[in-house]
This record gives sequence, C-alpha cells and structure tokens, in this order.
Amino acid sequence: MEVEPARRDAAALDPELLQLAELAPGSLRENSIIADALYSQWLVLPETTKLVKSLIEDAKTGAVLNVAGSSASTNAASSGSLPSMFPAGSAPPLSPRSTSGSPRVMRRGSGAGPSSLGSPLKLVSEPVREVIPQFYFKNGRPPTKDLKEQCLSRTDHLFFGGEGLQIQEFRSVTKDICKLPSFFSSVLFKKIDVACTGTVSRDAFVEYWINDNKITMDMASQIFEILRKPGYTYLTQDDFKPVLKELLATHPGLEFLQGTPEFQERYAETVIYRIFYSINRSGNGHLTLRELKRGNLIAALQQLDEEEDINKVLRYFSYEHFYVIYCKFWELDTDHDFLIDKENLIRYGNHSLTYRIVDRIFTQIPRKFTSMSEGKMGYEDFVYFILSEEDKSSEPSLEYWFKCIDLDGNGILTSNEMQFFYEEQLHRMECMAQEPVLFEDILCQMIDMIGPENESYFTLRDLKRCKLSGNIFNILFNLNKFMAFETRDPFLIRQERENPTLTEWDRFAHREYIRLSMEEDGEDASNGSGDVWDESLEAPF
Repeated sequence: MEVEPARRDAAALDPELLQLAELAPGSLRENSIIADALYSQWLVLPETTKLVKSLIEDAKTGAVLNVAGSSASTNAASSGSLPSMFPAGSAPPLSPRSTSGSPRVMRRGSGAGPSSLGSPLKLVSEPVREVIPQFYFKNGRPPTKDLKEQCLSRTDHLFFGGEGLQIQEFRSVTKDICKLPSFFSSVLFKKIDVACTGTVSRDAFVEYWINDNKITMDMASQIFEILRKPGYTYLTQDDFKPVLKELLATHPGLEFLQGTPEFQERYAETVIYRIFYSINRSGNGHLTLRELKRGNLIAALQQLDEEEDINKVLRYFSYEHFYVIYCKFWELDTDHDFLIDKENLIRYGNHSLTYRIVDRIFTQIPRKFTSMSEGKMGYEDFVYFILSEEDKSSEPSLEYWFKCIDLDGNGILTSNEMQFFYEEQLHRMECMAQEPVLFEDILCQMIDMIGPENESYFTLRDLKRCKLSGNIFNILFNLNKFMAFETRDPFLIRQERENPTLTEWDRFAHREYIRLSMEEDGEDASNGSGDVWDESLEAPF
C-alpha cells in the first residue's frame, strides 16, 4: 500500500503554497489513496476529537444527538463544511461557482434535512405489541359459550331422565343435535359406545361431541372423524360399509330390496366404487380429508337424507344407475363367474371398441385390476371402466383414457401414438363401406377442437381445459360414438340443451335403464301370455 508515503507527503505540504482546484464529483473515488490520507488527517484534528467526545456524551445521557454541539463544530456544521486541516486563515479560497453546483451542498441539501455528520443513533419509542388471536387448534376450534349452551340444552332434552339412549333411540340425536344424515346414527353410536354396552349416556355424548370440539367442525370433517379408524389418516372402502348397511335398512326408496340380500350387497359395493372413482383422485384406495372436502359426496348425502325417491339422487346412490351397471356386467359375463376377459369386453356396446384399446385396458396401465385373476377383470374394475367409457367429460375418465393412449408414459400424446389407435378405426370404416377419413384430416380437426399449448402434442392439461376433449378418445377407439359425433344427432343435441345439468353418464344410464326395463317387461309379458294360454287349454270350456 502507498498510504503511508501519501500521508507524509500531505503533512509536508506548505499550506500557503497548497492551492486545491475544485474537484469533480468522482475525483476522490478515482484517487482513493489521497482521500484516505485526507480523512486520516481530519480525524487527528482537535476540533474532530471534541466533536466525537460531545456526541458520545450526548448519546450516554440520552440527549438528542446534534452535530452542532460546540462552537467550533457549530460553525463548521452551519457553514456546511468539515473542520479544516489547515491552520486558521490559511485555507484555500472556494470556487467562485454557485453553491448549487457544489457536490457537498447537493449531498447536504438546503438545511431542511438532518446534518450529514449526524449520528445514526436515534431514540425510538417501543412499538405497541399487537396480540394475534390463536388461529390453529390441534383438536379443533373450541365452541363458543352460546353454541355450547344451546347444544347442552338440546342434549338435556333428548337425554331426559338421566338414562342413556339405545341405538334405536339415538337417531334423533344424530339428526337434531349433530345435524348429520340420519343413516350415520349407528356408526356414530358405536364410535361413542367404545365399550359396546349398548347404551350411550349423556356424559359420554357430551365428551365426544362437545368437549372434543366435533361440534365446531364442518360436516366433511365430522363425517371423516366418525368413519376413520383409530390411528388412520384416511378412509377405506370398508369404512363406508356400515353407512350403506343402515341406508339399505332405513331408506324408503330401497325397501323393495329387503328380500334380496345379494342385491343389497351389490348395490352397496357399486355405490362405494362410484364414490372412490370420483373422489379418490390418487387412486390408491385411501380417501383423505382433503379429497372428501373437494368432492360432492357431502351434498349427495344431505340430498339423500331428504329425498325419498332414491333415483333422484343421481350422484352415487341412484338405484337405476346401479341396475344399468350390474346388468351391463351380467350381459358380458356369459359364464357368470363374476369375471370377464378380453373376448367378453370386446362385445361391449355392440362391438364399439377396438381390439387395440381393449388390449391396452388389460395391460392394467390405466388401473390395476382388483380381481386377483390373471387376464380377467372383476366387477370393481368394470365399474371403473364403464364410468370412464360412458362419461369422457369427467376428469377421472380423461385420466383413465389418457394413460391408455400414452404408450410410452411420458405424459404427452403424440401424433404417432394417436395414429396407432386410429389405424384400426380406419380399417373398420373401410370394412363397413364407410367413407374413410384420413388421419391427417382428423389430426387437424382434433387440434382445432382442443387448441393445445403446443400443436405437436396433447397434454392432460390441454384435455382438461376443453369441454369437447372426450370426443378425441371416441375418434381414436370407439367407432359408434365417432360416427354419432360426425352426424351430430339432433335428438341428442336437443336433450343436452333441455337438461344441461345432466352429465353424459346420467343421460346414458337413463336411456339404458328404459331399454333394459322394456326388455324385462317384454319378457315378463311374453311369459305371462304363455301362462295364460296354457291355462286356457286346460280349462273345461
């Protein structure tokens, strides 16, 4: 470093002979050695020492810090200059330029702001501490005093006499106090009656429902806590079986099934499969609270408790929907072993599906089979298939078929992958003497229909953004629906406009139920007429 020689040179200078021209704003930054030497000389001046001591004393006593404390520093600060390193009367004259152009004055300002020599230490008053109310409660938010008193009052009324309630009497507690669907009565009763005494006391109910803060939870959280097994953070299919059992025993719209327990079981299974198909988006069979809240099951349960006609509850619980699913499966399962293979499934929808898409389904790429029988699909697997096939506008269906077409599993559908499935469609059109539509023309039509972010491939996000994306899969592997889309059946278009709230599955199930019921009525009428004819032959007249 050349700082020491510069200091010696600065000290040896004769102040009388030193004439400093006014420096440009950046000159000291460019000559840092000279600036350091001048700053060191300024620090050892007596005026500087007095100024520093005065500031330290003011800081200790708590007084307002002010650079202009002493007479010497006051003159220096008020004049806008630092204590001079030259003897009195020997300072070089200032530049005749106006003070507005001086860099020192520009930095200091006009005197309205604080001095540049002022200490950064300031007395700051302690801020007022704002109390943030508690917003997280590990065991749920405690009920307010008024809510708790109201609930206790209703509880005392229903538990009048001090004796506990049995399971048949607990239904009013479930509906009036807990505000839950009535068919949750049994499972709630058993949740409180841990010791299986057959009775729930007032204190036990208050402890579980009020003191454990269940009363302040939303209905989805309440149902989740009631159904959840201890130690689990999710619901399984078995957790819903007690609810369906009570529903079948108490709902007026299902009384006709009382004499057919085998169909009661199938109905309960179908409802549970439909719930997990729509809500359990991870597909792992573990229904989380987040998934339960995001789905529409709670609204369906509330409607189910108020509606006597079970078929008006289209979400999950319609018996007509179950009837269609079960009959479709029974038609394909020719040997009635409750399993179907590729040859059975290829007959679905009057042979509407291609062999390539059926092969892809049986590779279990879209969903692993639960049948535990190699090369065969069980009833649960068929429920997932038919819901995906007949309502390709739903997100679970789009995910199901996207996995089928995505041959390499890279998350995109390329033109080569789509052409692989369309080739069989093209061959079938030629065999049926239909005018074939080249893949290049179809690809342009699909791109215009979907409007993907990148026209060279489709992503699942592209398909979910478009309401017509289900037609893409019909074009690729369902010839009957492809031709229906091309012809634009006016009857179907009018149906959609008349009932815009119905899904594709709702319309399909309604049409199929009418067809199946008419076929059954026709068989009954035929059998009945035969019986009448035989009786007439045996009559003596």
